[in-house]
Amino acid sequence: MWRTGTVIMLHDETPRSRTITLEVPDWPGHFAGQHVDVRLTAADGYSAARSYSIASAPSLEKRVEITVERLPDGEVSPYLTQQVAVGDRLEFRGPIGGWFVWRTEQTEPVQLVGGGSGIVPLMAMIRSRAASGSAPFRLLYSVREPGAVLYGDELRRRSENDHSVSLTYAYTRATPKDWPRPPGRVDAALIAEAAWPSKLNPTCYVCGPTPFVESVAGFLGACGNAADKIKTERFGPMGGQK
Repeated sequence: MWRTGTVIMLHDETPRSRTITLEVPDWPGHFAGQHVDVRLTAADGYSAARSYSIASAPSLEKRVEITVERLPDGEVSPYLTQQVAVGDRLEFRGPIGGWFVWRTEQTEPVQLVGGGSGIVPLMAMIRSRAASGSAPFRLLYSVREPGAVLYGDELRRRSENDHSVSLTYAYTRATPKDWPRPPGRVDAALIAEAAWPSKLNPTCYVCGPTPFVESVAGFLGACGNAADKIKTERFGPMGGQK
C-alpha cells in the first residue's frame, strides 16, 4: 500500500547526497536492511517511482530516514536532493524486503561490505546494532574519495567508541593524505585482510552497484564463506535504483 510521509528534516551528507527524515503516522515499523519505493507525480499525472534503502534503525517513533544520491540523468533523485522542502509530503510504499535484513536477535559476527551509496542499508544495521548491543560488526566501505563518504563523522565516532564495530575504507580514486593504501577497488587481498575469517561463520551483507556486489560476493565465497551466508543487495542496470 502507498503511504504518505511529511518531510520534517533535511541533511546534506555530501554535495550530491541528502538524508530525508519523514514522519509517517501509520508506519508499521521495519527491519534494518529494508527499503521503500518513493513515488513522485507531476501536475500532468505522469509519475515515477524509485527504490531507496532505509537509513534509520527500527524504533518506536513513526519516522523513516532515506539517503538519496543525485544521479545526473535521474527523474526522482534530483528533486529529492535539490528541491524537496521541510513540510512537503511524499508518497511511498514499504517497508519492502525480507532477505537482506539484520535482526537484533542475531549474535553471530557480521561482515558489512558497501560500495558508494550501498552503505545506506548497512548504516541502518549499524544503528540497529548500537541499540541492541549484540553482534560484533566489521564494515568495509568502498568509496571514490574522502569527500564522497556518507555518514563519515558518525562512522568514525561509532568505530572509536564501540569496539564491536570496526571500520575499513577502500578509496577507489583518491585517498586522504598519507593513506597507507593506494587508490584501488576492493580485491581478494583486502577481503582476506579486513573481513571476518570464514571459520567464525559470519553473516555477510554486500550492497552496491551490480559489478561491485558480484566481485565482492565472489571474493567472500573464495575465502570459504557459505553461499547462504552471503546476502546481497544491488543497484544499477541489473538491480533496483536506490
